[in-house]
Amino acid sequence: MLDLRLIRESPDDVRRALERRGPDYLPAIDALLELDERRRSLLQTVEQQKADRNRASEDVARLKRAGEDASSLIADLKSLSEAIRALDQDVRDVEADIDHHLLRLPNLPAPDVPVGDEQANVTLRSWGSAPTFAFEPKPHWELGEALGILDLARGARIAGSGFPVFTADGARLVRSLVSFMIDLHTSEHGYVEVAPPYLVTASSATGTGQLPTLAEDMYVTTDGLYLIPTAEVPVTNLHAGEMLGLDELPKGYVAYTPCFRREAGAHGKDTRGLIRVHQFDKVELVRFAAADTSADEHERLLRHAETVLQRLEIPYRVVVLATGSGSKSPIASWCSPRVTLGLRARRLMTSRCGRQGSAPGWRRRAPATSPTFRRAVPTFGTDRRRAANRRSFTRSTRRGWRCRGRSSRCSRTIRRPMAVFASRRHWCRTSAANI
Repeated sequence: MLDLRLIRESPDDVRRALERRGPDYLPAIDALLELDERRRSLLQTVEQQKADRNRASEDVARLKRAGEDASSLIADLKSLSEAIRALDQDVRDVEADIDHHLLRLPNLPAPDVPVGDEQANVTLRSWGSAPTFAFEPKPHWELGEALGILDLARGARIAGSGFPVFTADGARLVRSLVSFMIDLHTSEHGYVEVAPPYLVTASSATGTGQLPTLAEDMYVTTDGLYLIPTAEVPVTNLHAGEMLGLDELPKGYVAYTPCFRREAGAHGKDTRGLIRVHQFDKVELVRFAAADTSADEHERLLRHAETVLQRLEIPYRVVVLATGSGSKSPIASWCSPRVTLGLRARRLMTSRCGRQGSAPGWRRRAPATSPTFRRAVPTFGTDRRRAANRRSFTRSTRRGWRCRGRSSRCSRTIRRPMAVFASRRHWCRTSAANI
């Protein structure tokens, strides 16, 4: 999530950066600036009225101690308290609208990212050569069924289309590939293996950016938990609410999970075979690092992902994606004349306080949500105790992620762990990749 202070202090720079992604995001900047001004005005008014209420309360106490009549002052105090409650609600509504826009803005592209669609992508390097055949090779779904290792028809009968069944050597191959990648990354690359939950809360999915923008692609249970679309969601949230010292970084994790995606809006595209399915297996790499090593960590992740393809002798190329590219895979691997798969090396964010003499780290706080987003997210169930706890948690932590550095002057607040901002006193960066 973009830092609201960055938008407030450098709106033209933010506009120019987002314009490289397309003009659709620019109206949100104007709306945010207007909402931010209204919020600050409301806060100033409500703080002044709260100060007046405190003084009036002291006057009531003084009159009562003196045995004098304070009824008129008490009536004024009651009216003032009602006005304050109304203003507090206005502040909450404005903050919800601010979150609504911020949660839907993309990160600012790096200056060296090419502008344009897929045609503007730049190939950095390639490895291997695609094989040639004296015949037309069959697609993988025909080969899989002929070899008895893939059964798409039975998978569709069990759960619907997009849920493949691997059989015999196919199931063994899936298990072997997962073990190969995890063993490679733990023994040679120094990652710590994690077996995370396959279900996450709405707060966790919001923290990694899946909600609210990708809500339609996620499977949600009746009690408000989401099936993970990628192990990135639970693994990135491993240290949510914790403070990590620089001496503890970098941290690297590898995790295997099945992943679940509805693929809404992809009807009619890559519908055959294993390219666009609702359940698939994935090995994820995530690294937590300091900002000054972010570029090196990102390149390290990329090299670790490339090692997998090199060991499997699969040709590939590494691509710098343009700002308007629909693809999210900077590593494109060759599979067959009809299929091109991708591996991602994604840069995420962890945050730290950059004030001198402060302990690095952020303490997690749940973000507030807009009314639209609240309607899209189911409640945690009908149990009264759990519902009451959820409401209390939301009210007491609605402002986002608060900096917990040692300096008492540091009161920085962001609304998601993956925040991008360019403040002189605060800075953050993370690297992560998945394969």
